[in-house]
Amino acid sequence: MFLVPVAAFAGLAVVFGTGLSRDPSIVPSPLIGKPVPTFGLPPVQGRKLGLSSADLKGAVSLVNVFASWCVACRAEHPLWMRLKQEGIVPIHGLNYKDKPDDAERWLDNLGDPYTRTGADLDGRVAIDWGVYGVPETYVIHRQGRIAFKQIGPVNQQILDEAILPLIARLHGSRVSDAPPREK
Repeated sequence: MFLVPVAAFAGLAVVFGTGLSRDPSIVPSPLIGKPVPTFGLPPVQGRKLGLSSADLKGAVSLVNVFASWCVACRAEHPLWMRLKQEGIVPIHGLNYKDKPDDAERWLDNLGDPYTRTGADLDGRVAIDWGVYGVPETYVIHRQGRIAFKQIGPVNQQILDEAILPLIARLHGSRVSDAPPREK
């Protein structure tokens, strides 16, 4: 009888140990390979162009979910500024649950890498996208399908090894040619 609690504890220890060994940025997304959710957002205060699902068709693009209060967003921001200067791909911003004045000030002070920036004040659109938290970044195929999802900040290694090669493939492929990717 005393072996039952010992066996239960050992089982829980194995499950817990396995969970700790996994990369928390790798979370399955049911949206990979599917069309972006239908949405329409007004522009962030001080910007002219909002963001909608219709804007994500016709060209390979990135969607970066960010907020002024997000420390990790600040860390990845220089990469987006450099990518904008290089003109490799349009970057769109989805501003998550931010105060309008704070979002405007953040983009004015740090620079605005985004072609279009939608203000998701209540977080409803982010929920439809399956956002776990900020930052998150998506690569969108020109047909408006989600090809890749990065949970957490993008760094140079993720950009060089996952995002940029996928963008290069998508620029020269049909959607069926590009394998679904997730990080």
